[in-house]
Parts: sequence; structure tokens; C-alpha cells
Amino acid sequence: MDAVSLLRRSWTCRLMTILRSTFARKEHMHRLLLCFLPIFLLASVASAQRKPTVPQAAAATSSPPLPSEETVNAFMHQMFGHDPSVTWSVVDIKPSAAEGLSEVLVAITTTQGKQTNKLYVTADGKHAVTGDIIPFGAHPFLATHEELKKAVNGSTLGPADAPVLLVEFSDLQCPFCKQAQPTIDKLISEEKNARLVFQNFPLPAHDWATKAAYYADCVARTSNDAFWKFESAVFDAQKEITAANADEKLTAIADGTGVKGAEIAACAAKPETAGRVQRSVALGTRVEVNSTPTLFINGRKVANVTGMPYEQLKDLVEFAAKEGQ
Repeated sequence: MDAVSLLRRSWTCRLMTILRSTFARKEHMHRLLLCFLPIFLLASVASAQRKPTVPQAAAATSSPPLPSEETVNAFMHQMFGHDPSVTWSVVDIKPSAAEGLSEVLVAITTTQGKQTNKLYVTADGKHAVTGDIIPFGAHPFLATHEELKKAVNGSTLGPADAPVLLVEFSDLQCPFCKQAQPTIDKLISEEKNARLVFQNFPLPAHDWATKAAYYADCVARTSNDAFWKFESAVFDAQKEITAANADEKLTAIADGTGVKGAEIAACAAKPETAGRVQRSVALGTRVEVNSTPTLFINGRKVANVTGMPYEQLKDLVEFAAKEGQ
């Protein structure tokens, strides 16, 4: 679960804050990555920032050569092969949004569980960086904000014309989402300049989360008010729901929100419902959601809602309202 530093005094400070706070609190695998993956790239990135601007016509447009899956597996073997309790699989290898880097997504499983980790590999294939590639510029969050405004399709709270758009990507089986929800509820109740949109983002590692997202989508399309009751009730019942009894439990919870559970169950089984949830997941993927809950405040990504003091979260919302972006 990546932490977000509010005061990014430098690229180095930003990345080291993410690494230290994440690896110190969370998975053993993250601590291993911190030990073994030196941050060689930052100096070259800073140097590139100081170079004279290259005319657009002369700028390189080709993507860097991607590392092969064989190379990634060999690298992971050297990092973790000494520990038989650690296994991994290569999820994806693609060009990064940052020019000149390849993005490698690896799922690592330890005795503590499974976690997806992202590596950025330099064009020469000799160095890797872990952490976040963050947007830069006078309005670094604007592109994400515009993307979200166009594509969100979930249930809402707050005035439609509010100057601040909060978008929450959540997984109903995720215990951290349950833990964060009172904070988000308090935020939207106190901040009258904000509108909240809930987006389904079920994680593959959770065995009933996708089904819950289908039910949630159907409840939301039936009644916006019923959705928020459904979300809260599912969080409360997390420990009672299993993959085997999910249909029964979710149908009963839907009934309790004032909609017809049988109709919601039938809706949840329809392909178009799966398509809507898949589009929500695709939207989250496009804006770099890789854990839940992830909250966007006018495009600014906050991936550690539970770890951030409430007053700081509130300050971000009020700052966004004043900035108008």
C-alpha cells in the first residue's frame, strides 16, 4: 500500500518517503525490495531536466526496448531465490508513462500474503527503480482530474456542481477500505464543496470482491441512496461473507437496503454488469490505481487514506477548492 507524501521537496525525498513508510509498515516483500533495488536513476533524471529543450521534430519517439520475461524472472531469482517461502509471477511488461523507462509489474507472494510490485527499468536494462512515477508541471493533477470527470460512473454524494471531485476506488472485500470509510464519510459530510464518487475496483486476490462489485453496481443503478447503505452493510459483514455464500449474503444485504435482492442478484449475473465493473477497473488502471482504497482529490492521488491524519486530508480538499483545480 503506497504512502503519499504531502510535501515533495525533491524527487529523492518523495521516493524515499514512499519506500521507507511502505516497506516499514507493510509486507516483508517490500522490505526485501528496498534492500536490493538501488535508486540509480534519480541522478540521470535530474540531469535530463537541466538539458536544453529538444525541438519536437527532433525528439525521440520510439519506446525503449522492453526487458524479456526471462530477464525479469532471472532478476527476481537473484533477489529472492535464497528464500524458498517467496514466489513470484510476472504480470505485465510495458512502456512506462515516463519516457525512456519500461514498467514491470510483478506479483510477489510471501508468508504474509500476495502483493503486486512495480519496477521501472532503464533503457540500457542495467538499473531499476521502485516507487511511484509522479506527474510534474504547473498543474500536475489536471490530466488525471479531466480523465476522471469524463469517465466516472459510480454512486455519488454531495452537490453535482461542487468544485472538488473526490473519486474513491474501493474493494468491498478489502479490510483497509472498510477501515478508511469512516474517514471518507466524515470528509464528505464536513466538506460542502466536495462531491464523492465511488468506483468499483475489486482486486484479483480477493475471492468474492468481483461478485460484490457486480451487486454494488446493480444496487447503485436501482437507488443511489440504497448503494451507500449496501456499501456500509457489506463492510460490516466482511468476515461473514465467503466465496461460497457470497450470493446468499449479498442478496440478503441488498434486501435490507430497500431494493429487491432477487432482482439485484439477477442483474449481477448479466454480462453488461460485468462490463460496467470492468470499465471502472480499466479507469482505475489508467490513472495508476494499484491498491485500495485510493482516493483522488481533483486528480491528486492519495493512496494511504488510513495513514494520513484527517486534518491533512481535509486541508487537501480545502486547498483544491480554493485553487479551483
